[in-house]
Amino acid sequence: MADSTSSATAFGARFSRMADMIRHHAGERGDKVALIFEGRETSYRRLDETANRIANAIIAEGVPAQGRIAILAKNTDAFFELYYGACKAGAVLVPVNFRLAPPEVAYVVNDARADLLFVGPDFHDLVADIRDDLSTVKKIVALPAPDGAGQGLWTGYDDWLGAHPATDPERDGAPDETCIQVYSSGTTGHPKGVEITHDNFMTLFAVATSDWPDWRADDVSLVAMPLFHVAGNEWGFVTFYVGGTNVLLPEVDPAAILRTIPEYRITKTIFVPAVILFLLQTPGCRETDFSSLEAVYYGASPIPLPVLQEAVEVFGCDFAQLYGLTETSGAVTYLAPEDHDGGERMKSCGKPMRSATIRVIDDNGDDCPPGTVGEIIVAGGQIMKGYWNLPEESARAVQGDWFHSGDAGYFDADGYLYIHDRLKDMIVSGGENIYPAEIESALAAHPEVADIGVIGVPDDKWGETVLAVIVAKDASSPPAEATLDAFAREHLAGYKVPRRYAFTDALPRNPSGKILKRELRRPYWAGQARQVH
Repeated sequence: MADSTSSATAFGARFSRMADMIRHHAGERGDKVALIFEGRETSYRRLDETANRIANAIIAEGVPAQGRIAILAKNTDAFFELYYGACKAGAVLVPVNFRLAPPEVAYVVNDARADLLFVGPDFHDLVADIRDDLSTVKKIVALPAPDGAGQGLWTGYDDWLGAHPATDPERDGAPDETCIQVYSSGTTGHPKGVEITHDNFMTLFAVATSDWPDWRADDVSLVAMPLFHVAGNEWGFVTFYVGGTNVLLPEVDPAAILRTIPEYRITKTIFVPAVILFLLQTPGCRETDFSSLEAVYYGASPIPLPVLQEAVEVFGCDFAQLYGLTETSGAVTYLAPEDHDGGERMKSCGKPMRSATIRVIDDNGDDCPPGTVGEIIVAGGQIMKGYWNLPEESARAVQGDWFHSGDAGYFDADGYLYIHDRLKDMIVSGGENIYPAEIESALAAHPEVADIGVIGVPDDKWGETVLAVIVAKDASSPPAEATLDAFAREHLAGYKVPRRYAFTDALPRNPSGKILKRELRRPYWAGQARQVH
């Protein structure tokens, strides 16, 4: 695997380990508000001291160096306390996707071999039901609830902290050790634990805060994306890196987001494209005061050009696109605000960041010429340490220095990267490769289409044909198929035009906003000898 031990230093990182940032800011700006959650303000000094107490409590529980502790909760300020406390104890925090079913939660906690499990008030019943299945958990701790729920079932968070001292044990470990274990979305098979190191994150932060627009200590950053996802936790971390203030929401709530931006004078935030779409559809969006907002970052899935163009107009601030994966510790490309000029380049995800080398290769491993679609592979200091306890999977994903993303895309002649789809989502119809995202982007421009997902469905003649599943803006009067067909033919080659259309109230999505194509395909592929995944 790629050696990332010195990459952060090479890019001028301010710190070498994740907890160093709050140690520094506690000393330099201790009274400054680091975090706001549900009206509760936490200063950098308080965050640092609480992390110290947590670190000492973790050590007292006998959690070894690089041992795992897990958290199952909606977004909460306790997440960051536990994260930095784990770092200072040399342990690893494992955020669990709170949208998982009970058996899936048990799988993740057991796979991580977590010694401790911290549970938010919304999930007490779930954990009580699976308690006997949690084979490695020695203690469950109930995170604070307004009504004190869970305190009788398990140790309460404040009681667990007890009288542990606020002295820093400084057992962080080396920069190349794991500092968080984030599980992949698990849209097929079991999710895999992605091990991200201190150095992986520091490499990203060093480049991001120098190359992205004007990151500074007086930024007020909105964190609405789930913290179990790299887009959520990383966004909080980069704000802490510069000494800014994070305003944290429990979950994605478009109406709450629109209230929070003017209330706290938010300067920067990050959304997945689906959230941008939902915000634009929320009553009151166009009347919201966005005057404090300097930049909206977005990524994690393709965004239809019409949605992006509308968002740029409505929000009236800079937009910047990021492309990356959990396995690359987040962003490896950047589409700058100046490239959001209304043109075709807005369909790209930008150019590689200085911390990443990116190639697009064909089936033989050779570089594809500009305009030719192939697999995107990435090298550099942000590449994960590996998949937890999956050496064969790790070796398949990272070959030499190169992480094989499984994403299909191409470079243009100017070095901008365009994402088509996951390779597994590619439709093969009559020998032609068809990428759903291209069709989705074209049809999303239709004035009667609110949302769209495109899949391949079985066909005796062509193998697969294209089906567009559409959410109509007016569910009571969806657009006629003939109208959609004529619109598609104006924007797409004939072989890419959907042969069928279906209508639904909402598309299934995972926490990062990506459409669950497997869920869309299931009724059409049931009983087929060959399945598409």
